[in-house]
Amino acid sequence: MDTREHIKSAKRIVVKVGTSTLLYDSGKLNLYRIEQLVRELADLSSQGKEVILVSSGAIGAGVVRMGLAKRPAGVKEKQALAAVGQGMLMHIYDKLFAEYGQVAGQVLLTRDNYVQHKQYNNSRNTLLTMLKMGVVPIINENDAVAVDEVKIGDNDNLSAMVAALVDADVLLILSDIDGVYTSNPAKDPDATLIHEIAEITPQIEQIAGGAGSDMGTGGMSTKIEAAKIATASGVTMCIASGAEKDIIRRIVAGEQMGTVFPPKEAHLKARKSWLAFGKRINGDIVVDEGCVKALKAGSSLLAAGIKHSEGEYNKDDTVRVLTQEYQEIARGVVNFDAGIVQKIKGRKTEEFKALLTEDAPAEVIHRDNMVLMI
Repeated sequence: MDTREHIKSAKRIVVKVGTSTLLYDSGKLNLYRIEQLVRELADLSSQGKEVILVSSGAIGAGVVRMGLAKRPAGVKEKQALAAVGQGMLMHIYDKLFAEYGQVAGQVLLTRDNYVQHKQYNNSRNTLLTMLKMGVVPIINENDAVAVDEVKIGDNDNLSAMVAALVDADVLLILSDIDGVYTSNPAKDPDATLIHEIAEITPQIEQIAGGAGSDMGTGGMSTKIEAAKIATASGVTMCIASGAEKDIIRRIVAGEQMGTVFPPKEAHLKARKSWLAFGKRINGDIVVDEGCVKALKAGSSLLAAGIKHSEGEYNKDDTVRVLTQEYQEIARGVVNFDAGIVQKIKGRKTEEFKALLTEDAPAEVIHRDNMVLMI
C-alpha cells in the first residue's frame, strides 16, 4: 500500500506538537493554534479514530504563568516551572477538548516507564485502556521530577516510544519546519523538500545534523532518531509544519504534506520494542560487511565480524550496531563489557577460552535480544 494511502486508513494516531508550535516568538502561548490543534484532534476522535497527543510546552507555559522575561538555565528552576506550566497547559487542553465533546486525560512518563519491563507493560495497558474508554491521552515527560539518568531527553523520541508502545498506525510530528530538506533551507535557496524517506541512510542523518528552533530541545536530528524508532516498530511517521492551516486533517486525508517515513515490513513484538527503545543507548559496535549480511539474514552478532567498539558500556547494556559507514543496522543487549568486546573483536568463538578467564556465551548479542533497524 502507498504510504499516503496507509495514512488515510490509519485507526490509531499519535500527534506530537513542539514548543515552537504552541508559543509565539514572544514566548506567549499561541492560543489560536492550540485551539486549532484540539479541534482537529477532536474531529479525528469523532470519526472513530484513536488519538494520542504528546505535548511539549510545560516549561514555556510556566515561564508565561510566572511572568518571567526568559527561560532560566538552571535545572531546578526548569523543573519548578514545568510543575507550574504542566497544570496550566493541561487546564487549557481539558477545557478545549471538553468544548468539542471529548474527554482528555494526563499521563506523565519518564525513561523508567520504559526501562522497567513491568512499568512498560503497565504504561501500555493504561494507554490502551484510556483509548478503549474514548479518552484522549495527553502525554509529556515528567520534567518536574526527572533527572538526566531517567530523562528520555526530548519529546520527539518520547512520541516515537509512545507510538511503539501502543502499536500506533501513524506518528505525526508537528514542528516549525515542514519536513526534511536536501540541505538547510535557511542557508541554501536551492534546498528542496524530501516528500518520502524510505531508508534512513548516513546521508539523511548528515542532512539532519543541524539544530532546529531555539525554542525547543529537539532539532531535526532528534526527529530522525524518532523515525528510526517509529518505522522499526511498524509505525508510519510524518514530519510537517504545525503552522500550516488544517495540517492534521490534510495529512490524514492523504495530501502530500511534509516528509513521510514508511514503516518496516515486520512489526516488533512488545518485548523486542522494549529491548530496542526502552533502555538508554550506552555504546556502539562497528561491524564488517559480512557481519551486516549475516545480521540481515537473522544471525546473532558474533565477535568475528566486529571491527571495533565505542563507548564505556557494561554487560546487559543496550548498544547500537553500526556499519563501517556508521549507519545503524541493529541495536540490542550486549553480553560483554566494552573492554572484553575490544579484546575478542575479530576472533572466532573457539578462541574465547584462551582470551577470557571464565566461560562466555558464543554471541556478543544474541538474535533474541537484538532488533534490526534497517
